[in-house]
Amino acid sequence: MARMPYVAAIDQGTTSSRCIVFDESGGIVGTARREHRQRYPRPGWVEHDAAEIWANVQAVVDEATAGYDVAALGITNQRETTVVWDRATGAPVHNAIVWQDTRTEPILRTLADREDDIKRITGLPLATYFAGPKLRWLLDNVDGLRDRAGRGEVLFGTVDSWLIWKLTGRHVTDVTNASRTLLMDLRTLDWNPDLLDALGIPAAMLPEIRPSAEVYGTVRGGRMDGVPVAGALGDQQAALFGQACFQPGEGKCTYGTGSFLLVNTGATPVVSSHGLLTTVGYQVGAQPPAYALEGSIAVTGALVQWLRDNLGLIAGADEIEALAASVADNGGCYIVPAFSGLFAPHWRGDARGVIAGLTGYITKAHLARAALEASAWQTREVVEAMDADTDVALRRLRVDGGMTVNNLLMQCLSDVLDLPVVRPRVTETTCLGAAYAAGLAVGFWPDLDALRAHWRPDAQWEPTIDKARREREWTQWRKAVARTLDWV
Repeated sequence: MARMPYVAAIDQGTTSSRCIVFDESGGIVGTARREHRQRYPRPGWVEHDAAEIWANVQAVVDEATAGYDVAALGITNQRETTVVWDRATGAPVHNAIVWQDTRTEPILRTLADREDDIKRITGLPLATYFAGPKLRWLLDNVDGLRDRAGRGEVLFGTVDSWLIWKLTGRHVTDVTNASRTLLMDLRTLDWNPDLLDALGIPAAMLPEIRPSAEVYGTVRGGRMDGVPVAGALGDQQAALFGQACFQPGEGKCTYGTGSFLLVNTGATPVVSSHGLLTTVGYQVGAQPPAYALEGSIAVTGALVQWLRDNLGLIAGADEIEALAASVADNGGCYIVPAFSGLFAPHWRGDARGVIAGLTGYITKAHLARAALEASAWQTREVVEAMDADTDVALRRLRVDGGMTVNNLLMQCLSDVLDLPVVRPRVTETTCLGAAYAAGLAVGFWPDLDALRAHWRPDAQWEPTIDKARREREWTQWRKAVARTLDWV
């Protein structure tokens, strides 16, 4: 029988579900996308209907794969979003609690005296992002759920687990998603009994933790019946994998509404003392895992949206590049977009945004340039934290995400970081990473070297400004950041 020439990947994201079909060279041949509803029952609460997500995933998979013989299916997903469902019926017992949701703050306060211990075990700070405290909230607040969990009648998972269970009937998660729960020991790659006790979570409802590239089961029913589900990675780790960052010191930054920079740190976890998260980057089959340091930036693309929607400085996001390029520099003006506090490496919820250095000379073009430069300066803060945490220096930065179409931003990044910045030919790196993992697991691609050979640059930027200017502006940026603190 002739070999099937395609691999598909589901990208279940915060606002939509997509399916993309890739050929043997990593090129895109089919795609489909559907949005789902965002639910905000109270201030700070964000929920999704997991059943709606599942229906959308079925629809996009059928649409994207029509006409293609698919050898394997991979999954990448919004991380930390928490689903609990009935083992017998498959129905969710409550809306999924989304990673952005902040309702678990009171639960985290009860763990404050154990924060150092928890960070040592999990690599994570006590923050409302992570899935374990969201599960605890559901156990505490959904009638009868704790008793049902104790009897093994309900199952927990992040979105990857939910989809694998619906597709195959197996209750598993991968190491990258498990590492975002506050429940997994980074070194043993298993659930930590002490943390389960601390959060009051029955082990019986947790999925089995498996590698990122492995056949978890085969699809039951529908057009994809019998196709192996063979790869799963949280979205940012999937982008790292899709960017072929397989060596220590290789890293990528995804530029979207916010931005996420991950750097491969190799076979041992590096616990950050500079405000970064330690996470599993990926694990291929029985091989040892690769770990990563992650720096998350809350507001990058969202700042451009704010200039458009709230200030009316531009009519469309695509206008900002030309406006910012119409001036040679920022005129001494800096924008720090701490709209809901500062994320990595500061973790300051009390910070609020500032525009600093205003004079009568400043025009909307200077503001546009300062907005783009804010993404670059925030990236440098994360890169400096990474350099301080590890002796594995970043050699160049691979970029992806919607903002990377902005060539001026890419040049600003290179100038500010004093590093080459490289954009790949295939920018759908999240889906590509999940497809790569699934393809590896079924032998569609032989090894990491074959995937590395597919990676092709689309464009590269080199630093153009001198060191004196770079350091002078860096000093000004840090002064502007200091003005944001202690506001709330």
